[in-house]
Amino acid sequence: MQAQITPFFHAPTSTWSYLVRDAATGEAAIIDAALDFDPATGELGHASAAAILQAAERDGAQVRWILETHAHADHLSAAAWLRASTGAQTAIGAGIEQVQETFRQRLGLEDEPELDGRAFDRLLHDGDALPLGELVIHVIATPGHTPDSLSYLIGDAVFVGDTLFSPEAGSARCDFPGGDAHALFQSVWRIYGLPVTRMFLAHDYPAAGSAPRAEVPIAEQRTGNKHIRDGVTEEAFVAMRRQRDAGLPPPRLLWPALQVNIRGGRLPPPEGNGQHYFKLPLQVRD
Repeated sequence: MQAQITPFFHAPTSTWSYLVRDAATGEAAIIDAALDFDPATGELGHASAAAILQAAERDGAQVRWILETHAHADHLSAAAWLRASTGAQTAIGAGIEQVQETFRQRLGLEDEPELDGRAFDRLLHDGDALPLGELVIHVIATPGHTPDSLSYLIGDAVFVGDTLFSPEAGSARCDFPGGDAHALFQSVWRIYGLPVTRMFLAHDYPAAGSAPRAEVPIAEQRTGNKHIRDGVTEEAFVAMRRQRDAGLPPPRLLWPALQVNIRGGRLPPPEGNGQHYFKLPLQVRD
């Protein structure tokens, strides 16, 4: 059974978000929605997330789930705003608790007792199934990029988060806390073996003059992904990934994104003056 899938590209962060709808009942899920954020001014906005809700209203969709493939480090999640707007439940992989604990310590947030799995309505495990009208959202643990990474199998499509990009861009980095190139290799081959044909990406970084791709046939990834394809051994992939990751800079929005995303899309608590602030860990070099 096919789902109706509408992609939305958030150009400032090269993020793909999705409205996934069961045509029979109108029930829908939103996957990896992004907030608008200008780090220079500190301005936050909801226009991109609102466009998804406008499309849902136009299609007669009732949003039941707000899903994250993981706690992204390159965009701020709109999950909390969407939850407040729709009443839908938020969900993420249970590995988020490991991610939250790591960044509680790195950011000095030990005084926030609810900065744990309770930031989301539902923590998901491999093999879980969520109802979506006459469809089922099958949860597949795909760690490697992060310990909380999930893929969602819905009808004839799989949403893979950052596990893979387009064939020209390759695969996810594995140098974040809890990342593991061996695990990523196994996760990708688990995806390649699924009985579906369509793969939907969370990001694409096209070459100049090329359009970003939301959807890539699994067969094209298996034969043409520049990092992991038929004939690439686990040993070769891990060596490539480690060498490549060693030279990658941190994501531009790393610290703002994580401070929102580990809270389920909520801002840090306001200070005494009512203002919200992001923390920036400093590294002082001699």
